[in-house]
Amino acid sequence: MIIEIRRRAYQRTIRISVKPGGHVLVTAGKHVPAFMIDGYIKHHQAWIDKTVDKLKMVPVSILRQQDPEEFKRLKKTALKFAEERLEHFNRIYQFRWTRVSIRRTKTQWGSCSKSGTLAFNYKLLLVPPELADYVIVHELCHLAVFNHSAKFWKEVERAIPDWRRRRVALRKVGNGSLG
Repeated sequence: MIIEIRRRAYQRTIRISVKPGGHVLVTAGKHVPAFMIDGYIKHHQAWIDKTVDKLKMVPVSILRQQDPEEFKRLKKTALKFAEERLEHFNRIYQFRWTRVSIRRTKTQWGSCSKSGTLAFNYKLLLVPPELADYVIVHELCHLAVFNHSAKFWKEVERAIPDWRRRRVALRKVGNGSLG
């Protein structure tokens, strides 16, 4: 396994991420001694190995970098899908949003702004529908509760009773990197 180490002037902590294909990236501040980075990697070796193994089971089409043409092609379909699912689940909630957008983000499946804009990653089209529904309900519920408190999760549970299982499954698919 190859581990890439990148130094950043502004970074204060050591971070490890595993990218698609099992690429391990460690970032650390420029002034962090090499022995500390090595120790950190050794301490987290079991997690690194487990995460690399998980990524081997994830379909590459979900995680690979998509070209701009593919994004343009899928954007309309993704927007239609998101709007239809929002309308479906909003029968339960009766919330109001200002607009829906589709983006090509690298680390987020969706977001909700305080102004009521719901944004979704176009790659929701590439995951199982039950996981896409979880993301849509999650962001929809942020219109009522703008945090991840117990009250928020109760809202999510109204439409997605097994949200915990879906959340774990989605994390396995995305692993913090969507390409």
